[in-house]
Amino acid sequence: MEKPWLGEYPPGVPATLDLDPTESVVDVADRALARFASRPAFSNFGHTISYREFDVLHRRFATWLQSLPGVGPGDRVAIMLPNLLQYPVALFGIWRAGMVVVNINPLYTPPELEHQLTDSGAKVLIVLAQRAGVFVEIQARVGVRHVLVTQVGDLLGLPRGPLMNFALRYMKRNPAHPVDGSVGWSAVQACSPDDFRQPSPPTGADLACLQYTGGTTGRSRGAMLTHANLVANIRQINTWFAARSIPGQEIMVTPLPLYHVYALMCNCLCYVDTGGHNILITDPRNLKELIAELRRWKFTAITGVNTLYQALVQHPDITTVDFSSLKLTSAGGMAVLPATAKRWMEITGSMIHEGYGLSETSPVVTSNPITLTEYNGSIGLPLPNTVISLRNDDLTEVAPGESGEICVQGPQVMLGYWNDSVATASAMTSDGFLRTGDIGVMDERGYFRVVDRKKDMIDVSGLKVYPNEIESAITHHPAVLEAACVGVHDDRTGEAVKLFLVLKPGQSLTVDEARTFLRDFLAPYKIPRHVEFRDSLPKSNVGKILRRELRA
Repeated sequence: MEKPWLGEYPPGVPATLDLDPTESVVDVADRALARFASRPAFSNFGHTISYREFDVLHRRFATWLQSLPGVGPGDRVAIMLPNLLQYPVALFGIWRAGMVVVNINPLYTPPELEHQLTDSGAKVLIVLAQRAGVFVEIQARVGVRHVLVTQVGDLLGLPRGPLMNFALRYMKRNPAHPVDGSVGWSAVQACSPDDFRQPSPPTGADLACLQYTGGTTGRSRGAMLTHANLVANIRQINTWFAARSIPGQEIMVTPLPLYHVYALMCNCLCYVDTGGHNILITDPRNLKELIAELRRWKFTAITGVNTLYQALVQHPDITTVDFSSLKLTSAGGMAVLPATAKRWMEITGSMIHEGYGLSETSPVVTSNPITLTEYNGSIGLPLPNTVISLRNDDLTEVAPGESGEICVQGPQVMLGYWNDSVATASAMTSDGFLRTGDIGVMDERGYFRVVDRKKDMIDVSGLKVYPNEIESAITHHPAVLEAACVGVHDDRTGEAVKLFLVLKPGQSLTVDEARTFLRDFLAPYKIPRHVEFRDSLPKSNVGKILRRELRA
């Protein structure tokens, strides 16, 4: 197949990178820790740790993992945390110990958490004290053997850390939830990094991460990402943006959660590789505090989604931020609206570079080149070593300018779905391409656009919502006969969830009652923004509900 995008590559970016398939993320970290030891690595709530301190902290965490009975290399360790210093410490500690990371959204409800812990077979859970109550509800039904409950201030030093923990628990009335048999971060602090016993170091072929993503049934599936997958994407991304990056000098603002594969890769892993300084934002929804944090730093890069940039440009305090050092604004997860991109450029002088990816591809597949001077609304060009083939329903490649399913081939493509060979087989073509389920089109220069979704997935501020999951949850209500869920346009979140309900004869249910019921099953972003009651739902001749007619 022809690859017109190669002619659009920025100067110095090769079509093919020489990748070492044996390299692990631990190898990447070791080089960075040696080269940038004195440089700042991560900051959170005003406290900064250097790469030297980060080395000690994550090795101490790895030592703690090794001390746990019944836990060893290859076992899964779940992280259920917002952006705190504990997150990268646990992340690299898990990999140092030869174990596998399972990223979990800390806002998950008990059913969502139970599925992910059960499916992954995680033996260890690291959870924030204020969210531990969710785990308590399902603890007896999952196989987690060891629980580490941490508090926000555990790594913030003295006196900030204890004061933060006290304020959260007593002044903000946000108490911790005790977990039977759990330990606190003091158990990690009691370990010495000198006691770490290096197992057989992980290699590129070893599993690094189970990154859960939704499926056509609405139940999340674990994309198996190897060390080689992650290292390949680090190399692809850092080569792409090398002209705007000075090793050891960049400051990246990280408002997106590290449990999301976008921030995990583009903020954490890529910036560790180049000795960058990550400013971890724990609650980006608090725009006043986020903007105050932006004012504290001469930051050179920021990642986000359209809704975040949209909210920032509309905030009156955004003009108080000094953007003179900003060299890179990156966006993904959902389409960036032209009006948002235009206003961001006017305020900051930085163009939003939009890209495309998914959990199954580690995640980045495409990005706009850094040589671009105006926002173009595209998802850009395939990264080095990456091929995109647009195909119709019979998997025949379509001509340029025609729409087809985006199929991806490259070293960043997952090994498969955890414990789901059937889903893996259906996701891969016979010639080794991943079927994304997204419909795209390529222009004559090789720029791609996402024009529609083959799947019924709803994109709420870059977070994936699957209709079947919501429909399944609401039909547990005794008043509900049938349900259907679709995405509708929303100026703030890109898409919003709309739920259609048919009630059983003689039953009643209000919109508020439906939403309240769903809060026991679903994370907040999955709760329907709109609820409409109908006498019937459109169906095919075999009785299948036709969602496409509900979108009309």
